[in-house]
Amino acid sequence: MELFDSHVHLDDPAFDADRELVVRRALDAGVTAMVTVGTTLSSSRAAAALADRYPEVYAAVAVHPQEATGATEDALAELRGLADHPRVVAIGETGLDFARPQPEPAVQERLFRWHIGLSIDTHLPLIIHCRDAYPAVLDILEESSVATVIMHAFSGTAEYAQACAARGYAVSLAGPVTFRNARVPVDVARVVPAASLLVETDAPVLAPVPFRGRRNEPAYLRYTVARIAEVKGMPEAAVAQATVENARRIFRIGSV
Repeated sequence: MELFDSHVHLDDPAFDADRELVVRRALDAGVTAMVTVGTTLSSSRAAAALADRYPEVYAAVAVHPQEATGATEDALAELRGLADHPRVVAIGETGLDFARPQPEPAVQERLFRWHIGLSIDTHLPLIIHCRDAYPAVLDILEESSVATVIMHAFSGTAEYAQACAARGYAVSLAGPVTFRNARVPVDVARVVPAASLLVETDAPVLAPVPFRGRRNEPAYLRYTVARIAEVKGMPEAAVAQATVENARRIFRIGSV
């Protein structure tokens, strides 16, 4: 069964001791492609370097909203250059995070709009990080002409998920859908059409059951797929195939 991890952070220090083995275990588990996602200028550089190193790994570049105060003009200029790297397939993760008081919403919003512009200029899909900010994020996206949007590690309600799917956005689900008493993620999995669905690990965080509380890695993606299949009443292989096809279309990555 082929799988596609649409969002992972392979540059994270949690993988420093065994990164090669993590990638190998992912391949052994059927994960034939992964997008490693930048959150700062340095991690975006690392993402591009990892994509150069591993044929199965692709990169996304951005400055995370919680890192907005570090987005200097020089950093953004270099990030714009990184977006032209041949192994970079998306801009992200970007968006709004109102779960913490800093950086201020206005600072986050300016950076978010800058990334939207970069996505439009480069014709690359936009990976959205959103916490406690769905109305604002959706309003800003609706104002823009961005073509392709991925709602990463979706944490909103089923109603927001349906609104995203209706706009043509991809909704990506991670380990929380497997958690005990995870009512809202399960509701989201139930209502999102298979044609709008992506799956991810967001490793090293959000490990699915039975690994919850431990370091996550792409090899565990199949547990999320299995739970989504159970919720939707679909065969596991059908969910896997749909999410792989969706990811390859969105990121414009051919089959292996």
